[in-house]
Amino acid sequence: MSSDRLMRIHSAEFQAMAERVLRVTELTSRLNVLPFEDEAGKAELFERILGKPLPPRVTIYPPFYTDHGLNLDLAERVFINQNCTFLDYAGIRLGGRVMIGPKVTFITSGHPVDPEERRLYLTGAPINVAENVWIGAGATILPGVTIGRDAVVAAGAVVADDVPPASLVTGSKATVRRKWIANDE
Repeated sequence: MSSDRLMRIHSAEFQAMAERVLRVTELTSRLNVLPFEDEAGKAELFERILGKPLPPRVTIYPPFYTDHGLNLDLAERVFINQNCTFLDYAGIRLGGRVMIGPKVTFITSGHPVDPEERRLYLTGAPINVAENVWIGAGATILPGVTIGRDAVVAAGAVVADDVPPASLVTGSKATVRRKWIANDE
């Protein structure tokens, strides 16, 4: 897993990542139309998406989305419900017995806040989810977050800060943090 990152958008590294995103998008689109009972077909596509076989007793219900795949680290007995998205450019680790509700989104990448730099760079920071965590339906986990063992993230929560072990976090209220003068074009 990568640490905090800053990647120039017009670079060879970005181009290689963009090519991987196109390849994985094709693979996930194939995965998401397979018959549900086609276990062998799903296993083969997950191995190509993740670069390795799924660990024992991992359950993933399609549709499933990832933009990179190679930076998604799943431990044993992880459960991922339908319609989840893993933008794993900077790395996502899910510990053993983690349960992910439907429509959960993990985002490890973004752009600088400064409007002048926004289209020049991709930023990223890893997400680490410890063992026995439950993440409720529709939650969004943002770059750089660590979620402690046995924690619960409520449905619909937007998690931008670390979550202590054995705690419940809720909420999705947006708050103005900073304003700047718009650059009229």
